[in-house]
Amino acid sequence: MKAKIYKPSKTSMQSGLGKTKKWVFEFYKEKNKIEEPLMGWTGSVDTREQVKLLFDNLDDAIEYAKQNSISYELVMNKNKKYISKTYSDNFRFDRKDKWTH
Repeated sequence: MKAKIYKPSKTSMQSGLGKTKKWVFEFYKEKNKIEEPLMGWTGSVDTREQVKLLFDNLDDAIEYAKQNSISYELVMNKNKKYISKTYSDNFRFDRKDKWTH
């Protein structure tokens, strides 16, 4: 049983940083999906792949994995600087580049 611990990045549909503050503890998929023969639905025998735990900080997530003897992989994302830009910033008097049409 192996899990990964990561901090989710924002999606391209978000302009803010919502749902990116917590650390996610998620199990890797170990068994293949099965197709139910009668209806054709897709399922899995492994229910751990449905579990997603949220932690406020990285230390709590690592401590949880160690307490439950779960091997884990830490996935670190590159920290990108968040630049807040609004429409009114286009017309600021002190902007660094020239505004032209």
